[in-house]
Amino acid sequence: MTASSLPPAIEDAASGLIYRALPRASQQPAKALLLLLHGVGGNELNLAGLQPLLDPRLQLVLLRAPLVFGPQQYGWFQVSFGADGPRIDAQQAENSRQQLLHLCASLQAQYGIDAAHTVLAGFSQGGIMSAGVALTAPRQVAGFGLLSGRILPEIAPIIGEKTDLARLSAFIGHGELDDKLPIAWAERATAWLSDLGVQHQLRRYPGGHQLGADMAHDFAAWLAAGSWLAGD
Repeated sequence: MTASSLPPAIEDAASGLIYRALPRASQQPAKALLLLLHGVGGNELNLAGLQPLLDPRLQLVLLRAPLVFGPQQYGWFQVSFGADGPRIDAQQAENSRQQLLHLCASLQAQYGIDAAHTVLAGFSQGGIMSAGVALTAPRQVAGFGLLSGRILPEIAPIIGEKTDLARLSAFIGHGELDDKLPIAWAERATAWLSDLGVQHQLRRYPGGHQLGADMAHDFAAWLAAGSWLAGD
């Protein structure tokens, strides 16, 4: 999908982040808000292809990360990979988390959709940020999707109260052959979420560091069954 086939990019005044809100086929007001975050070195167009799989009651908004890494290449924070695993710029990650909180509030006000009907999800670094926002501000969203990502250990000191975390639901999808973020990160995530009392499911796939068709369909099914779409 190209930029010319999508609605124009909009800069949110409160957060400074850029996003594209995709049009919906239904004329009825959206039931829930889904914010999708791309991975490092990508852009907001990367996840637009998920829309045909999604429940039509969802308002889909594609977000662009704030850091410019190249032409049409953006990221939420800088990261390097070594023998001891990924190393991140923690301040950049925190700045992006704060920006996402502001944007989430702006979009909720714009669409008249509250936290109980809001989901954040993303691929790789986008999933990392989605988990970070949800776990540190569990009153602002209802669920999150972690697609080939991980939960940053750096957010441990600012994770929300367990009574608030209990309201969350999470989907974790990960490739068993992922050579960028090995499957052990998904296993750590599910163990951590169990300890925090966050309802979640982990799905494993035979591929590598990617958002394949099976993961996309399972994620869409999880969204369609979520509490954010329940009721009339």
